[in-house]
Amino acid sequence: MQPDCLILYVHSPAESVLFYRSLLGREPVEQSPNFAMFMLNDKTMLGLWAAHDVQPGSAQRGGGAEIGITVETDEEVHAAVAAWKAAGWPVLQSPTAMDFGYTAVTADPDGHRVRMFRPTQG
Repeated sequence: MQPDCLILYVHSPAESVLFYRSLLGREPVEQSPNFAMFMLNDKTMLGLWAAHDVQPGSAQRGGGAEIGITVETDEEVHAAVAAWKAAGWPVLQSPTAMDFGYTAVTADPDGHRVRMFRPTQG
């Protein structure tokens, strides 16, 4: 078994597509009024499903988990934060050194956290 799809429940798939299109630098591979899908890599997809349309229904919303994006340098973390600020996105954590690496966090329109990090070497 290999998990290959992450689905986030969102208020507005169209609004979330704008966020993830900018974050990922690519277009969704599928989009309808209540759902959109992005390829994250060769094997993993990110789905954005209108929360009011989820079956079975769920009261769960964003903020209880994170999407992690690994980068190679601290400068890439700083560049990501600059891009987030320019886009008007929240910076939940400014660039910070932590046990696992150098990191910063933003959130999508529904509060789903996105962590950019350069892993600790060694």
